[in-house]
Amino acid sequence: MTDERRARGRLKVFLGYAAGVGKTYQMLTEAQVLKKRGVDVVIGYFEPHGRRDTMALIDGLEVVPRRIVEYRDSQFEEMDTEAVLKRRPEVAVVDEFPHTNVPGSPRQKRWEDVHVLLEAGIDVLTTMNVQHLESLNDQIWHSTGVRVRETIPDWVLKQADEVVLVDLTPRALLNRLERGVVYPPERARQALEHFFKESTLVALRELALRQAAYAVESRMSGEDVHPPAAAAEAHDRLLLVITPDPSSAALIRRGRRVADYLRADCLAVYVSETGGVTALGTSGREALERHLNFARGLQIETRILEGTDVAETLVNFARLNGVTQIFVTREKSSGIRSWFASAFVQRIVHLARDMQVTVVADRSKRRRD
Repeated sequence: MTDERRARGRLKVFLGYAAGVGKTYQMLTEAQVLKKRGVDVVIGYFEPHGRRDTMALIDGLEVVPRRIVEYRDSQFEEMDTEAVLKRRPEVAVVDEFPHTNVPGSPRQKRWEDVHVLLEAGIDVLTTMNVQHLESLNDQIWHSTGVRVRETIPDWVLKQADEVVLVDLTPRALLNRLERGVVYPPERARQALEHFFKESTLVALRELALRQAAYAVESRMSGEDVHPPAAAAEAHDRLLLVITPDPSSAALIRRGRRVADYLRADCLAVYVSETGGVTALGTSGREALERHLNFARGLQIETRILEGTDVAETLVNFARLNGVTQIFVTREKSSGIRSWFASAFVQRIVHLARDMQVTVVADRSKRRRD
């Protein structure tokens, strides 16, 4: 292999639970340390948010000019990934890992830009908050009332070579916010009334601590190349029962999260009684395809099965494929539909006596707007 064909770069993620805990500050501090050691470091993208202490840390670091993207008669700035590739540093600093690029950009997500840099052999330092993990989206919504729109698949974070938790107590973060360190005064007042409530920050911090612990545990277990025989035999496989109903999105997130913690395989299956999806109608087909594509994006294998007895078809497939747990959601409906939905779940429980069946609650109607 020549020098031009460098090995894949290393990804280091500075993980926090809210704006202002110090992720970007710590990332830039490390960049400065690397530069002093003689490492070739550039800033691919940096979002200062008007924080003077953080902005001071870019002094002496080369900044790659941003790409201008025109969209709806306006101009926006995005990271110029191709310019970073051409510059070819040893390390690139890329802020806000989960960011969604402006339409018209070469790639939809910034994490996709980062992967291009990694494939070119460039190490990347980046930042993100735990609430941007896709599998936590519903949990964040129910606990905070905020639906996070910019998310990344969990497998993207799992591929990081190092995850560093940047921690700050909620009370210390609130003090920073009140002093105007995080946001300007007006925006700080709005934040204190909404997302930056202490109870919300405590819950988010706990999620970040758990995620960081999970990342460490995963790496330690990955170093064990000769696991005990009993552990190797007790391998879980999860089956997610997908329908066109909106509740399937939460089911997929829950299943992916559990599969990650168990280090289990995960399948998502829809059963058609007619051998196809035409009977669903246009809206039903589109909804089902969205769910299946969503599952594929989270690296979940998908199947469409055929069978007149849906419950029996699911359980037979599960048994043939070594499934240990089945996840199903009970659609929110009324009258006769509600009875059929309940009967369907009960039949799966009855047929799958040798498997664990989890009914995932659809709490979407309980969350206040």
